[in-house]
Amino acid sequence: MDAYDHRTIGQRQDLFLFHADSPGAAFWLPRGLTLFQELEGFVRDHMRAAGYAEIRTPQVLNRSLWETSGHWDAFADGMFRIAGGKTLGADGIRNAEGELADSRDLALKPMSCPGHMRVFGARVRSHRDLPLRLAEFGLCHRDEPSGALLGLLRGRAFTQDDAHVFCAPDQVAGEVTRVCGLILRVLAELGFDDVVVGLSTRPEVRVGSEADWDTAEALLAAAAAAAGLDPVLQPGEGAFYGPKLEFILSDRMGRRWQCGTVQIDMNLPERFESAYIGPDGDRHRPVLIHHAVLGSLERFLAILLEHHKGQLPFWLAPDQVLVAAVGPDQQRAAQEVADRFKAAGLRASVDVRSESLARKVADSVSLGIPVVAAVGARETVDGTVTLRWPDGTKEVLYLEAAAARLSAMTQRATRRRRMRRETAA
Repeated sequence: MDAYDHRTIGQRQDLFLFHADSPGAAFWLPRGLTLFQELEGFVRDHMRAAGYAEIRTPQVLNRSLWETSGHWDAFADGMFRIAGGKTLGADGIRNAEGELADSRDLALKPMSCPGHMRVFGARVRSHRDLPLRLAEFGLCHRDEPSGALLGLLRGRAFTQDDAHVFCAPDQVAGEVTRVCGLILRVLAELGFDDVVVGLSTRPEVRVGSEADWDTAEALLAAAAAAAGLDPVLQPGEGAFYGPKLEFILSDRMGRRWQCGTVQIDMNLPERFESAYIGPDGDRHRPVLIHHAVLGSLERFLAILLEHHKGQLPFWLAPDQVLVAAVGPDQQRAAQEVADRFKAAGLRASVDVRSESLARKVADSVSLGIPVVAAVGARETVDGTVTLRWPDGTKEVLYLEAAAARLSAMTQRATRRRRMRRETAA
């Protein structure tokens, strides 16, 4: 692995680790979990601003639910299935008569959509409730082949920013246009402007009628055009329940990774007998729009770390500023500076080791900490700090001014994101 592989960065910066105890899943360390939570919070803010209600659905669900959704048959190879505490293979566990085990069979969820169908169907819905937008940061498990595992880029356990919009047919175009704008806006704010969009159509293994597929593909293609997109056709690459738009990023090695998706689904509402009461008082079938802004948060973090070569933007970095004591006499002063920065809402750490300042700066760069605040004898007497910026330049500021400057950097990023959301809305 080279120096900018996300697995190398993760080890060097104490973000996460991998172990044979859980192949295909990461152990998140404190700095890495901070980074993960910051990214999750960034997406959550966008989703709330777009009118989504966040929910959480169970990790383990009964076989009957997966049979209703079609996953038990169409997605069998990708699911961890359980019976009596034993993991099932793709063919399940059969009894003496050769039949599959009974309804006690369970499965770890590979995706959140069936759970969201249950939430929608929990009570009578009116046309006034639509569009109903639900979101979840769902921990998913998929039985990926061991040879396909690649750190955070492809694993067996990942967090998906899963969202579903239940809407009337005449709301589909507007909702897809809005979702596409949301995805492209978030990706741009994270530094990805070069995004390829693919239109994936019906796969060989699928559920639902050909008429429903015709309708869904036509709706999605029209909505993509209305959103100003010119997607590349990807025949046969759709999900088994519906066509999808795929938002594809290229990493620094030229590898292509599918991140955000938008899918139109006529099948799950039919299979779950979902309905809403229309203005005419009759029951009507909603259209379901599945979408994810980043897809797997773990995968996206890997792409982000490699894209920035481990030097993340100030607002996202696990530690935003390192307070470095120049000598042993400044240890207490350095801790006080770090405490002041923390009080200003900054993620600050302190280095009081008996190492040279040059060594501490080099270590901060290796850890991906954007700013170093040096506290020496003169700074202690004057009540100042010397800030070393990411480009290597230095600036001496009084402590309160430094805290205000650094805090404003985070606030400016927040304001820019808010303004972009408001402008888009």
